[in-house]
Amino acid sequence: MARTVWRDTVAACFIALVAGALTVVPARVNLRGLSIDALTGLRWHLLGPTSNSSASPTVVVAIDEETYRTPPFADSPNITWTGEISRVLSAIIDGGAAVVGLDIIYPISIEQSSIPFGDTTVGANLRGFDRDFLRALALAARDGKVVLGEVQLGAHPIVPSAGQRFAVGQQRNIRAINAYTDSDNVVRRLPLSFTIDGEPVPSMALELAARALRTEPRFRPDGTISLAGYPVPSTIANTVTLNFDRGSEAIPTYSIADLRACVDKGDTDFFRRHFAGKIVMLGTLLDVEDQKVTSRRFATAPEGTQGDRCALAAPAQSEKFARNTMSGVYLHATAINNLIEHNALTELGRGGAAAAAIGFSALVAGAALLLAPVGAAIAYLAIALAWMTAAMAAFGHALVLPLFGPFVAGLCTAAAMIGYRFVVSDKDKRLLRRSFALYLAPAEIERMIASNKPPQLGGESRNITVYFSDVVGFTSFSESLPPIEVVALLNEYLSAMAEIIEQHGGFIDKYIGDAIVAIFGAPLADPDHAGNAVRAALRCRARLQELNRSAGGLAGRQLQQRIGLNSGEALVGNIGSRRRFNYTVVGDVVNLASRLEGANKFFGTAIVASQATVALTGSAFAWREIDTVRVKGRSGTVGVFEPLCEAAVETAEQGDRAAAYADGLTHWRAADFAGAAQSFARFADSDPPAARFLARAQKFAANPPGPSWNPVNQLDEK
Repeated sequence: MARTVWRDTVAACFIALVAGALTVVPARVNLRGLSIDALTGLRWHLLGPTSNSSASPTVVVAIDEETYRTPPFADSPNITWTGEISRVLSAIIDGGAAVVGLDIIYPISIEQSSIPFGDTTVGANLRGFDRDFLRALALAARDGKVVLGEVQLGAHPIVPSAGQRFAVGQQRNIRAINAYTDSDNVVRRLPLSFTIDGEPVPSMALELAARALRTEPRFRPDGTISLAGYPVPSTIANTVTLNFDRGSEAIPTYSIADLRACVDKGDTDFFRRHFAGKIVMLGTLLDVEDQKVTSRRFATAPEGTQGDRCALAAPAQSEKFARNTMSGVYLHATAINNLIEHNALTELGRGGAAAAAIGFSALVAGAALLLAPVGAAIAYLAIALAWMTAAMAAFGHALVLPLFGPFVAGLCTAAAMIGYRFVVSDKDKRLLRRSFALYLAPAEIERMIASNKPPQLGGESRNITVYFSDVVGFTSFSESLPPIEVVALLNEYLSAMAEIIEQHGGFIDKYIGDAIVAIFGAPLADPDHAGNAVRAALRCRARLQELNRSAGGLAGRQLQQRIGLNSGEALVGNIGSRRRFNYTVVGDVVNLASRLEGANKFFGTAIVASQATVALTGSAFAWREIDTVRVKGRSGTVGVFEPLCEAAVETAEQGDRAAAYADGLTHWRAADFAGAAQSFARFADSDPPAARFLARAQKFAANPPGPSWNPVNQLDEK
């Protein structure tokens, strides 16, 4: 048994180890990314925005659908909007913005247009069109207040026009706005830096955060990056994992159309109230342009300019878009907030993710090994719920515990363990079920299997109680009945008795005609085997009385039974020939139980038990000692006791009968036969054992035995 437990434990550990390790092998399904998405969605649906929008270090100024419909932007190509944008940019910087980043790129200027127009070109006719825009950029760049965006595309990057690059001092104020796309085309991270001419250059988000904090990012030799003492967590080198604790709805967003009208209105105080000390991201907020699928895809919310209005009426709510994508400008705004607030997501590395999946799988493997499939499924759900709760709590502190990796590993482990149990572990249990199915109650088979203590093949020594019963006079009245009626009557009686015996944990060893041989305490160990055997005997006696009173139960025949009980050590197990064997019990304890069953004939009792059985039951029953006998085939004496009832229900009359009988037995053993006869006579008319002892006492009182008389009764019949 210990070897079996060790084998199953090793198998469970191996399955959990393999299933957990496989979840971190690169595959088409990004389980780690799905965990971030699910946790972000759960947090949103359960808690909503977890941050106050007014506390956001970053605000967004958007070229939105409202801008395209509002003069002077309406009906004009956006390449001509630079002058209006410059007015808003200057007002924002004059309002005290810490720094402004442009998530929009104008790679060309209308001044460069070579399209013919009259005798010249469009560009030639519009020389100086971008002058205000370039002047605003130059003034802002002089104080480090503006950063232009570019997209790194190898040898062909998308960069601002030459005039804009010159205005901001070239690469000193230009940073990349690339996003990092996972293998499933979902953006969950942004790069922190790019290598240009062999040197690390901060990305747009890192640059803006550093300027707002008035510090420089530190690029450490081990490849990690820190900002103002904050080591940025990077599971994938040189990236920051976005924590959308603030979604688009929690980052203040303003329409350029409204801000341009605010400039015309001359409300400089509005710009000071809303932009002083803020990092401003200027980008697009459009229905189809620059939309990214992010880890917030399961936490959809309408995007729109929900910031305070200055001059124009707010657009209708229907003009805000609810989608599973997010405008790219919010990725940079989120990354900046994460860097400043020190709450970028920390992911477990491959080793940590594998350890989590293996630990989860180990718990599932243990449940699948110990429980039935339905119980294992319930345990899996409970473990998954507990892990999800822990993951949600950790996610609130910006720590990502893997969800889907452990879930998938646990599911595979459960399936593998159920298969293992069916093929290997439960094979022995199925053998036990088949072996005992025809002669042991199903409930007892399951209890025996659950106890992990099946009997040893070939036999083992057990302390048991043997139950031996027989029907009084069955041979005589069966001679007068047709065989088919005898069988029907016998089946009715045996079925009723066997049901009671099995209900009390007894094992039907065999039927010998009308006799029943049962074992209590094997094959399933039972510390109260003697007590259960006595209870079964009392209930069988009561059940037979009910059947006798029932017209249809035993066809009106008044059957009587005799039951003998004896406890002790015996050999139990599969005993027989190599080709055929039975699970049975062998030993003197069986022979004595058989003799005690026969002793009932001498005393007129229905149930008698040996002193060994009485000693094991303690004070659970009301007993009376019937006699001390020497049965045929044994040299030693045996105390014979009759169980009257369970101690808790003993009546006063039963107590009086037992006391009178005990008094008579004391006189008998003292050879005071007259005194014995007087005591036995008190209940002799209704108590067969007392009546029979009364006759014996009266006989000896009239003709006393010799001096060698022994009070032990020799029973020469079986």
